[in-house]
Amino acid sequence: MVQILTRKFFEVLFFMLFITFVSFLFVRLAPGDPVLTILNVDELSVSQEQVEELREEMGFNKPLLVQYGLWLFKFIQLDFGESYATGQPVMDMIIIGLPATIELTIGSLIVMLIVSVPLGSLAALYRNSWIDQVSRFLSILGAAVPSFWLGLIFIDLFGVRLNWLPTMGRDGFISLILPSLTLGLAISSVYVRLLRSSLLDSLSQEFIRAARTRGLSERRIFFVHAFRHSLPPVITVFGVSLGSLIGGVVVIEVLFAYPGIGKLVVDAIRQRDYPLIQGYILIMAIIVFIVNTCVDLSYRYLNPEMKLKERRTN
Repeated sequence: MVQILTRKFFEVLFFMLFITFVSFLFVRLAPGDPVLTILNVDELSVSQEQVEELREEMGFNKPLLVQYGLWLFKFIQLDFGESYATGQPVMDMIIIGLPATIELTIGSLIVMLIVSVPLGSLAALYRNSWIDQVSRFLSILGAAVPSFWLGLIFIDLFGVRLNWLPTMGRDGFISLILPSLTLGLAISSVYVRLLRSSLLDSLSQEFIRAARTRGLSERRIFFVHAFRHSLPPVITVFGVSLGSLIGGVVVIEVLFAYPGIGKLVVDAIRQRDYPLIQGYILIMAIIVFIVNTCVDLSYRYLNPEMKLKERRTN
């Protein structure tokens, strides 16, 4: 475990250096000029001297590597700078919006688990039955329907026609229902098929046959042995697809006007708010890295074969 944590520490250092440089470079190379956006050149008459004066004040006249070095020095001190649009510290804005995004992410994952675990398990348990056919049809249908289109359907049905649920803003648990359903159902299709396939593979293993010969009940074999053995591939895909989930959260936040950091960064992109965009990229990259690290560490407990391999190598 000490070797794993030491390796992860150096991976974090390299990862953070790489992601800070790439995010800084890509944001700076994106089309648009934040100076012109701040001065409202399209609406106001601004002289070239004023533009150059503000550009020098913001440090844009310095070489790109010098700008990166100055920004990295502040980042090491956990100073992400101030928003060009509001003048507020970027970290404060992210901290204010992050709880809403976390709520939406957790709500979506709960919906995904409620849908995918029963459907995937029943499809594997009753292979080639009508339950299996229905679950596969629903998973294909879910993969074919874009999340934003599903969200528009929910808004029209439950918000406009039936007037059961709010469709905008963040006002308690009830306002979380439609966004969570939209994103959770959209990502469930992948995990229904994956869990079904992984369970079928587990049920065909030798240790399952050995458990049956020892007289263990089918329920214990399925839920204790086969289900646990099928989890590593599912968790692996979750770690890989976490970036897509975050992207989906951004789309859903904009669609439902949910005040999380996803909606915040979309507004920042429109306004060429470099510090806020970079802060968002780094925070999301750190979250993805932490989740993937937890996924790697969880393999040792979910898959006993890895423990045996480690003992043999040591």
